[in-house]
Amino acid sequence: MKLKQLESYLGSLEQFSTPKIELEQYPTGAHIASRMLYTAENSFEDVNSKVVADFGCGCGTLGLAAGLLGAESVIGLDIDAESLEIAYANADELELDMDFMQCDISNLKWRGQIVETVVMNPPFGTRRKGADMDFLSSAMKVASQAVYSLHKTTTREVSFSILSSHNKGIDW
Repeated sequence: MKLKQLESYLGSLEQFSTPKIELEQYPTGAHIASRMLYTAENSFEDVNSKVVADFGCGCGTLGLAAGLLGAESVIGLDIDAESLEIAYANADELELDMDFMQCDISNLKWRGQIVETVVMNPPFGTRRKGADMDFLSSAMKVASQAVYSLHKTTTREVSFSILSSHNKGIDW
């Protein structure tokens, strides 16, 4: 799939009508989501034929991008039932098979299938300090191959510290 086609599909997805501020819900734009997943696949081969989890999936944008790029299976996790309903409707609209799980990422005890790649646009921690780092720590424990995550530049050093503590290679 070409990048522009991927961005077009993602641009047609339903988004939050009334985002929940306390959960720091905000849509992941089609432009950045398409480039993130397109790069993950075309530069690093981390999507096609892989098991991908979308942490804090919200409306499902990143996970659905993985599905469109040929992921073997995609699991969307979110604490909010209403977000999962939107993500499910988006998956149905794109005729993609995606599994969904309602859970709190900060308390995640993963017992599911092996996940090769985690993608996420976590809460930035403006409402609950450290929320973004909880997501990052959980992702590093679950992913066997790669983690792709969006963060504020002001958390770069803390993010690096968490990544380094997991003894995994880091590409910035």
